[in-house]
Amino acid sequence: MGQEYQQLVDRLAQKKTGEQQNGVDVVIKPVPDRTESGVLDPRVLEVMTQQQQDSSPAGPFSLEAARAGMGWVNTDLTMTDITTEDIVIPSAEQPIPARIYRPRSTELLPVVVYFHGGGFFGGTLEPVEHPCRLLAERANVVVISIDYRLAPEHPFPAGLNDCFTAVTWVHEQAEELGINRAQLAVAGDSAGGNLATVCALLDREQQTEMIQYQVLLYPVINLAALPTDDFTWRLDAYEMNENRKLLEGIVTALEDTDGLLNRLYLQGTTDVQDPHVSPLFSDKLAGLPEALIITAEYDYLRLEGEAYGRKLARAGVKTKRIQYNGMDHAFIEKLGQYPQAEDCITEIANGLKKRFATTQPTGG
Repeated sequence: MGQEYQQLVDRLAQKKTGEQQNGVDVVIKPVPDRTESGVLDPRVLEVMTQQQQDSSPAGPFSLEAARAGMGWVNTDLTMTDITTEDIVIPSAEQPIPARIYRPRSTELLPVVVYFHGGGFFGGTLEPVEHPCRLLAERANVVVISIDYRLAPEHPFPAGLNDCFTAVTWVHEQAEELGINRAQLAVAGDSAGGNLATVCALLDREQQTEMIQYQVLLYPVINLAALPTDDFTWRLDAYEMNENRKLLEGIVTALEDTDGLLNRLYLQGTTDVQDPHVSPLFSDKLAGLPEALIITAEYDYLRLEGEAYGRKLARAGVKTKRIQYNGMDHAFIEKLGQYPQAEDCITEIANGLKKRFATTQPTGG
């Protein structure tokens, strides 16, 4: 990473203010080295072009191949010593592997319980290792990344149960973990964003009041993309002024036309409109913790993320949404390659610091 990369990061950092849209504080981050709108970021274009050249014709769905194709080799951008510890969280169902990222501190720190993405059937701790480390450093928080159970071997609600059990354990073990239990946040990307906000729902439904902030990176909010009174997925909501065919392919890449996620994740255990599966259908959003939603302009999930932000705001939840123009889904995994990934971690860190600036420390 050279001077040009740093200049792009600096340009993105300058865009801090937004505007109120339907009660949501919305910040739109432009492509840092393009003046036009409706264009793909040059770095995404380069990656996508290379992937098209390297790809073979699509065959029938293979779970093994889909899992193997997830994740991206990224860069550790931390400048200080962040300690890493693998732990196992006890659970009545099955022990839950997790990884703790901790900055050096003699004080009780806030904690972020993080859930990786992967469509509920894939993903590991590895692709989000460096993002979690950087978040720990820039926010001065402890980050605990959860290796929850995956479908189809473990259908809903196994993975969700692991995530909520992990949150509960972290809250209960605050003193031993050296964290401030009054400063607990959940965060996750894609399917992990779904699990994060559903944990917040469960927390309020069970009146446990553990979670004080939620960070949802391009989350799955409406599993079957079903229309609601405030959401209909449509291609013409995406501005495309060049590379239209490529952009349409990028935007529709996550479209689940044959109900694959439903079959893999739910397996008939519940309805796809269950709010613990598709939180956009929840009527119990009032009282949820403050939310930061991250969206990517050319992501199939962008529109449901926008709709969820509006619904949270209507329910009285303080909500901010940051959109990265020119980006596609899962861009956080390109840390060190896409300047937007680094800026996103910085923005999440800023949100955490602002949220927890006035919370009084309490250990046990």
